[in-house]
Amino acid sequence: MEDGAAIWRIARDSEVLDLNSSYSYLLWCRDFAGTSLVARGADGEPIAFVTGYVRPQRPRTLVVWQVAVDKAHRGRGLAGVLLDALTARVAGQGVDTVETTVTPDNTASDRLFTSYAERRGASLEREVLFDGGLFPEGSHEPEVLYRIGPIT
Repeated sequence: MEDGAAIWRIARDSEVLDLNSSYSYLLWCRDFAGTSLVARGADGEPIAFVTGYVRPQRPRTLVVWQVAVDKAHRGRGLAGVLLDALTARVAGQGVDTVETTVTPDNTASDRLFTSYAERRGASLEREVLFDGGLFPEGSHEPEVLYRIGPIT
């Protein structure tokens, strides 16, 4: 739980992710620690994270909620390493599919999940999950569902 504030700051500073309340990151670190990872720098402070959960209706599917790397540590492939490590962790639970959503303007996430599927030799399907008009603020990009699997 002590990582919640740090990953909230990393998400806030990403300038790409939808920022959730700081409270939600604390809860995430408590309730979904088994399906999330934090990378630490030389000083022991969090520098990157990936959060996820196993879908209750599809227990073989890991939903990746957010992936973020601190600005000073980008460009080193850390997001891909975290994603690989997380899916290796949950594979023992029978997970064989990864889902996430990406907005059309988020090219970094598109590259991350496309290369992840290629590394795994898995298919990648895309479809709009939430049209932008469903969001109450009215100016949200659509959220495109990326379904990757089967992963090995």
